Amino acid sequence: MNYLEVLQFAAPETVLAITVLVVLAVDLVVMRGESVARRFETGAMASILGCLLAAVFTFNHYGPTDPLHGMLVADPLTNFLKGVLLVLAVFTVLISASGKFTENIGEYLATILLGTIGLMLLVSAEDLLMIFISLELASLSLYILTAFNKRNARSSEAALKYFLFGGMSAAFLLFGFSLLYGLSGTTHLPEIAAALKGRGLDPLLLVAIVTTVIGFGFKVAAVPFHLWAPDAYEGAPTPSAAFIASGSKVASFYLLAKILTLGFAGAEGSAVWHGYVSGWTPVIAVVAALSMVLGNLTAIVQSSVKRLLAYSAIAHAGYMLLGVLANTPSSRIALLFYVITYALTVLGAFGVVTVVEEATGGDAIRNFAGLSRRAPGLSLCLLVFMLSLAGIPPLSGFIGKFFVFSAVVGADANHLGLLWLVILAILMSAVSFYYYLQVLKQAYVLDAAENEPAIKAPPVTMFALVLLAVLVVLLGCAPGLLTRSL
Repeated sequence: MNYLEVLQFAAPETVLAITVLVVLAVDLVVMRGESVARRFETGAMASILGCLLAAVFTFNHYGPTDPLHGMLVADPLTNFLKGVLLVLAVFTVLISASGKFTENIGEYLATILLGTIGLMLLVSAEDLLMIFISLELASLSLYILTAFNKRNARSSEAALKYFLFGGMSAAFLLFGFSLLYGLSGTTHLPEIAAALKGRGLDPLLLVAIVTTVIGFGFKVAAVPFHLWAPDAYEGAPTPSAAFIASGSKVASFYLLAKILTLGFAGAEGSAVWHGYVSGWTPVIAVVAALSMVLGNLTAIVQSSVKRLLAYSAIAHAGYMLLGVLANTPSSRIALLFYVITYALTVLGAFGVVTVVEEATGGDAIRNFAGLSRRAPGLSLCLLVFMLSLAGIPPLSGFIGKFFVFSAVVGADANHLGLLWLVILAILMSAVSFYYYLQVLKQAYVLDAAENEPAIKAPPVTMFALVLLAVLVVLLGCAPGLLTRSL
């Protein structure tokens, strides 16, 4: 293929790259003397139009699905996930209207789009080199987004921690990839699986499995690779934290499942009770169990809603890892349903926090006191998002957990050796009710201090939050709308 054919094949990413240049040029050249609000309105409009145009190219793909031998793959599932990432980017831009954390509007919007390009390339890649390059592009964008609030020293501190942990995880991941290349002589995932088939669990392969899980464990904020998440979520501008918690989760979990099930096919092992066999499934089982326990128990004592959502994200990473662990066609659908609906829900939750934080000056749980009287529509959206995260029917969070837990039980239906993980997950889900209800108690039961004014969200942000809440309810009541595309 020549360069023009490559650009045509990567048309969605190419359109977004052009949009980045347009947004920067419009903000720095045309709108330089305008107000921040006016500049954001123009830049957001250009960014959203670019995302919509990229979505058109994504869903109108023609030609071969893998002309670049794994560097970029364009099958229906990959294209659908690209569309999901574009939707999440659009919602991130919309909820950013409530934030007043930066005057560098063009740079901020361009960084969101660059991060989206990295994530879109990530879900398309089936080659180790392309996976690593895409991961670094997405990661560097997220580091910058974390540090965007120059008025808050915690933002710089959070970005530095995120960057240092990210660099360490990249080193582990690259080491694991190098071992895989040494063992197989190729960087293409299906060819790696074919080369390793029948060789047994080589010690070097075991090291490659562990280092790969460490690298991606950081990206998905799973225990014990989670230490960056609470500080990054709390210190980052809230819309940036929303994008980190949503978009990167979708791409990272999809890619982790692809690498483990495709590249490490034949080295699964077993994590069943009293039937342990070395492989990647027992490693994932341990990480999932630790994430569910530590994430939920630590979230109970948090006073900051953003830190609470960070530890909640760690717990949800544990639930999602169960979908990876089951390794069946139904579990892959359950995993993708869970991670997509979680991304929509947590994006909405962070959107509500953004509005409350701008109105009250903080994100402490007590800042949500009396929210149902001060902002009825906003509090209703918060109710939907928190109950969905807690797994209350008929919301999408409940359906996602039900699908994943059912898939894990079904993966070993004859012996129920994985039932211990499902029981642990259900117990930890019950624990999570407490801290989600603590936030709702402040919003619906307690009263705000006297003379506290009403909270008004910008119309654009309120529109985005209402639409996200509707999607959370709709996908819970009619999950087939999403599962048919998976």
